[in-house]
Amino acid sequence: MNRKRTIVILLSLVLLLNGALAQAPTAKTEWQDQKYSMFIHWGAIYSTLGGVWEGKPVTRGYSEQIQSHAGIYSDVYAAVAKRFNPANWNADSIVLLAKAAGMKSVVMTSKHHDGFCMFHSAYTDYNVVDATPFKRDVLKELSEACRRHGLKFGMYFSLIDWHFPQAYPISSSNSDPITPEHHEFNKKQVTELMTNYGPVSEIWFDMGSLTEQQSRDLADIVHRLQPGCMVSGRLGNDAGDFCVMGDNQYPDYKIASPWQTPASVYDETWGYRSWQKHGPVADKAHEKLIGLIKVVSRGGNYLLNIGPRGDGSVVDFERDVLLANGQWLQQNGEAIYGTTANPFDTTFSWGEVTAKPGKLYLHLLSKPGNNRIILPGLTSTVSKAAVLGGSKAIKIKTSKQGNNTIVQLPVDFNPADKEIPVVALSFNQGVQITPLHLIRNAAVLNRFNAVPLYSFSGSDYESYYRSQVGNSWTFTAAGSADLQLRYSEEEKGKTIRLSLNGQSHEIALNNGKVSTLDNHPESLAWGPMYSSGPYWSGIDGAHGDLHNIDPSRPWPDAGGSTWTRHDDWKNDALIPLSDDRTSALYILQEITAPEAGDYLVGFTSGDGIAVFLNGEEQIVHNNPERGETQREVLLLPLKAGKNQLVVKYYNRFAKAPVVGINRNIPQVMYTQPLSVNLPAQPVKAELREARPVSPHRNLRMPNLAVLIDSK
Repeated sequence: MNRKRTIVILLSLVLLLNGALAQAPTAKTEWQDQKYSMFIHWGAIYSTLGGVWEGKPVTRGYSEQIQSHAGIYSDVYAAVAKRFNPANWNADSIVLLAKAAGMKSVVMTSKHHDGFCMFHSAYTDYNVVDATPFKRDVLKELSEACRRHGLKFGMYFSLIDWHFPQAYPISSSNSDPITPEHHEFNKKQVTELMTNYGPVSEIWFDMGSLTEQQSRDLADIVHRLQPGCMVSGRLGNDAGDFCVMGDNQYPDYKIASPWQTPASVYDETWGYRSWQKHGPVADKAHEKLIGLIKVVSRGGNYLLNIGPRGDGSVVDFERDVLLANGQWLQQNGEAIYGTTANPFDTTFSWGEVTAKPGKLYLHLLSKPGNNRIILPGLTSTVSKAAVLGGSKAIKIKTSKQGNNTIVQLPVDFNPADKEIPVVALSFNQGVQITPLHLIRNAAVLNRFNAVPLYSFSGSDYESYYRSQVGNSWTFTAAGSADLQLRYSEEEKGKTIRLSLNGQSHEIALNNGKVSTLDNHPESLAWGPMYSSGPYWSGIDGAHGDLHNIDPSRPWPDAGGSTWTRHDDWKNDALIPLSDDRTSALYILQEITAPEAGDYLVGFTSGDGIAVFLNGEEQIVHNNPERGETQREVLLLPLKAGKNQLVVKYYNRFAKAPVVGINRNIPQVMYTQPLSVNLPAQPVKAELREARPVSPHRNLRMPNLAVLIDSK
């Protein structure tokens, strides 16, 4: 073979390889495409006990945590492992059940909080092979069964361990520091799990309160040994690849990063509970099917748990629930697998929407009024409308009404109780939707008219909150336009990524022209400060209505207490607090303005903070630095007359928390021209930090705006 021909062949191979790599799915897309997975809480000891200790049901807490809730001595608890010999365990039957249920992966507890390993570990004999008569590595058997039957395999790993001698004393919250010795032990076991069990789709870390370095250590081990493995957000410190909602939590908003809802067949427990009440299979199957549809329609994955008995068998009720929904998926799986989230910027009272290229799927969770569905902003022409999986054709009429599409179901369309039909709409020319939140002839894009891009951030379970990682807008401008950025000292020096119809621009906020706000801070009248609390909860949300608060009346409801006035608390000075960790305190202050205007106000906190003006949330975030004092400057739109400023301070880590509201902020902004051209309209704009520490970390640029000067 001559040299020239050899070079041509090699170049062809390189091009083919590059093309294959470019088209190969990433770990993230493969994981997101699963949509529906089986979670298994099975432990040699807690599943054998089945929620019963000394002949009595243990009604407190989840049954997989019975050692803690029943106060069982460690040696007495460990002795139960000698009874574990699950004659009915069969990994293939578990995987085949998941497959029949329509699930695409199986995630099992390798080790729960009790520290007992359901795999053969070289670093402790407190494991299923060395400590039980069964002497088989059930995790390995499950991983091999998944490979045989074409399902992905994942595992749960508890970061706390009630059995490990050097573990930190565990509190009731399970969100506790990990000692250096314990961290090294965790690293060794995670290395085992990532090495000895074949390809792993995800590792589901849980609980503990790790340092940032500890979280990074474990994430690095996983990514080095299993590049295709996704790491759960409960590893903490924003080190996870995907966000995890609270148990059985279904968000009513879209999330801009990969995410998952963990759900159990029963909200009361995850591990086997022998005395669990079941109710009708149809009711439970319907409840969990709604959960699946809600999660997928918002762009997430649904991880549904079963808790096998100590003998390895699946509870009949749980099996029947899974199989019932598997039957629904056989008919309607097209509307779940391979879909994307609801493309409308609104939700619907009748149900949920999923999408594919050229397709919309309308999941009817309830019967639409007059059997009529209005799809706002849908301008594409429907080429076909049909109910999935129906034994007979149902005539569905579609029509246009302005920018809306009307889907009219037949008068006699009357689904049976707990039936969830899916109407599939097809489009020859693709799906075109004009957003409800389209900003026409836009002059400014800011946090007040943005559609937020959410993720979840936090150091540990007690500090997780819904973070805002960016803003998006869809807008039109009158004719051609010049763009400028406006920002405060708060944003100066940062670098942003502004995307316009998919074209990305990286911009450093460093050469803006100084301008003074047209306001009169000396004319503002600041009232006394009041406090309410402490309340034991996170930084997200509020305990009551923050509109038009009367500090002399009970809050948050008639059973609450009145606000406490603090004449010794002053603006422009730090106020020391004595509140416990993991508690929140509200501070109320009224500001009277002679006329409406925008004012820069400063805030100091030792940990998390949420700011509300006249009942509307302005910003919320925790403190990634764990208790170091942080400062914030917010551009607040005061109305003429009385304004109510409420600041919620949340303390997770600070030993001596401090707060402050600072009036003495220079009323200065910067404007910086943008040398970019507006693409074809309407324009979809998205703004994020250019190189964030983590994709889950809060944007923290509250005063940044894009000014549009139409010509």
